[in-house]
Amino acid sequence: MSRPACSLRSFLRASSARSFPRNVRTLATPSSSKTSFSQTLAEGPALDDFIAGNVSDRVVLGNTTGPRLPSYLKTSIPKGASFSKIKSDLRGLGLHTVCEEARCPNIGDCWGGKEGATPEEGRRAATATIMLMGDTCTRGCRFCSVKTSRAPPPLDPHEPENTAEAISRWGLGYIVLTSVDRDDLSDGGAHHFAETIMKIKQKAPQILVEALTGDFAGSLAQVSVVAKSGLDVYAHNVETVEALTPFVRDRRATFRQSLSVLEHAKKEGVRITKTSIMLGVGENEEQVMDALRELRNIDVDVVTFGQYMRPTKRHMKVDRYVTPTEFDRWKHVAEDMGFLYVARLDAKPSDLQAGEYFIENVLRGKATERRTTQLANGEALDDKLSSIS
Repeated sequence: MSRPACSLRSFLRASSARSFPRNVRTLATPSSSKTSFSQTLAEGPALDDFIAGNVSDRVVLGNTTGPRLPSYLKTSIPKGASFSKIKSDLRGLGLHTVCEEARCPNIGDCWGGKEGATPEEGRRAATATIMLMGDTCTRGCRFCSVKTSRAPPPLDPHEPENTAEAISRWGLGYIVLTSVDRDDLSDGGAHHFAETIMKIKQKAPQILVEALTGDFAGSLAQVSVVAKSGLDVYAHNVETVEALTPFVRDRRATFRQSLSVLEHAKKEGVRITKTSIMLGVGENEEQVMDALRELRNIDVDVVTFGQYMRPTKRHMKVDRYVTPTEFDRWKHVAEDMGFLYVARLDAKPSDLQAGEYFIENVLRGKATERRTTQLANGEALDDKLSSIS
């Protein structure tokens, strides 16, 4: 009996499905030839292949090709009653310091005063540099870690009063004020700076004030505003030699512009002008000598030499670490050129404080002409200070 055509077609479809299953991938290589994971592991490298024959006792981390931080530049962790008191006052009044914003490694020594001293002695030995007009700068120098912005927050109108109040509490004899650059302001912040100085002199007339200003975009009229505010020392840093200025500082700051600020401040009657030069950024000896000659030509009184310390990995690298011997040599060279005082600031804040003490005595009329002549001839620092009375 023959099957119906429809039944035959159904039978053939079922047979085909059993013989050749659908959706099954046929491999060119039999699966039995694949290497198992355990076999691969057994044939791979053993632990001994990863162990060198001569194992070092010391693991070296970080970049070993760059210059290493010398031991004489290493500082201790900040501590002390005076340090805590100054920090508390600053936070309570909403003030900023360049010590914190620029991540200065000397902050513990400067704010802590002398080790083992009484609270009164600690306050008198402590020093802090107040940074006015906020913590955000309109410029972006390659060595500085202060925050930058084209449009910083507006000025705090209470800052001059709060700054004067904090400084009068500390009982210091000498204070340094500085500021961020505020190119967003029509006067660069000169009147804010001057108001702060006048407030300090009203609350504590015995305190000597050093103002470390920017260049006010070259406006000498604004330099005059600060110079005539009652300050005692006008400071403005050239930072580096002229040839390296475009690579170290913001392009709006030039070496010649800085010289004009210092020269004009002296013409306005400021008794002492002061500047600072960083070493270790790639300068050579001839360039440093040229910078010192330019500063003497405009009658700058005080120059300080400092070691450039890279604040973060985003900033320019340290070219080299200058030895204490080289710092001493530059100190003597500058003194022989006629600078009133030369400080070496290779992470030794005692030199900075000694410099402030010397300037304080000069301004108070306690340093004689004979002593000034002896200083120019390079006497030892201890001898200089012990005989000033």
